[in-house]
Amino acid sequence: MSRMDDDEGGSVRMRQLRIVEALLFASAEPISISDIAPYLGEGADVRGILAELAEHYAGRGVNLVRRGDGWAFRTAQDLGFILRREEQETRPLSRAALETLAIIAYHQPATRAEIEEVRGVSTGKGTLDLLMEAGWVRMRGRRRTPGRPVTYGTTEAFLDHFGLERLGDLPGLEDLKGAGLLSGRLPPDLQIPLPFEGALREDEDPLDPADIGDIEDEDDEEEQEEHE
Repeated sequence: MSRMDDDEGGSVRMRQLRIVEALLFASAEPISISDIAPYLGEGADVRGILAELAEHYAGRGVNLVRRGDGWAFRTAQDLGFILRREEQETRPLSRAALETLAIIAYHQPATRAEIEEVRGVSTGKGTLDLLMEAGWVRMRGRRRTPGRPVTYGTTEAFLDHFGLERLGDLPGLEDLKGAGLLSGRLPPDLQIPLPFEGALREDEDPLDPADIGDIEDEDDEEEQEEHE
């Protein structure tokens, strides 16, 4: 390869780096590799470019991090406290919402009945609506059981908000104990389940467009029964 070819290749690589950098800075949400690829041309090494940018920003005030299938620039963890005063105030989640979110995160895919079984109390429609409006929970599909109940799971926005690359990075049992979130007098054989990270599990059917209307109708019926 000639010196001219080397220079041309380096120029193309630098342009690709700058394009990806610009795309990431312009987006408030994590961007997937499939979304980046069309901007770089056929055969571009998107993963390599992202790895190079991540290394370049590793020691800076912002870091390039992975959130599920997406990538985004985020404030370095050790500097996050400086920007807390700039964050928008959000409505704190109720205890019921926090418990529901935790159960979905660790047990997903989970149906409403399964969430209620773990909590030991009923879960109101408003709790799930609140979590879905926040963008942290989504309807995944329908369980292949009588009644075909809807299954729920977390979103990439959930990973992004809590600084997780993947669901496997959720705190383990010892971490939760150390944070004071679980009692030290728990049974020694207690285990926290591993959440399912795939698109759909074998016992799930995909949601159809008509399912959304059916779910809304079911919720309306539940609300009417509650008022009667």
